[in-house]
Amino acid sequence: MRKLIFIGIVAVGALVGLLSAAQDDWATRMVMSAVGALFAAPIGAVLTRRPKPTVVAPAWDESLEANAITSPKALAANYWRDKGHPPFMKPQEAEPDKHMFDPDKLG
Repeated sequence: MRKLIFIGIVAVGALVGLLSAAQDDWATRMVMSAVGALFAAPIGAVLTRRPKPTVVAPAWDESLEANAITSPKALAANYWRDKGHPPFMKPQEAEPDKHMFDPDKLG
């Protein structure tokens, strides 16, 4: 049904182009008919398009897991803060002048 309406609108556009050049020669009538169809095609496409279904996506801050700090959403949200490590699994940060793994500090 939509295609039939679209073709009808394009035909009306071609007819308007043909009637606007009714007193001219046949080449001008054909060109004006094509121009009318060319202008009517997008108008027909807009008028006969299907409405897109609205899909409601869940919001980013909706938490599916109540207190899961290692859920993929929580890890992605805090990636830059945690520098890519899961919570409580980050390696210790040592200053350049501290020697964490010196033999005298291991025991």
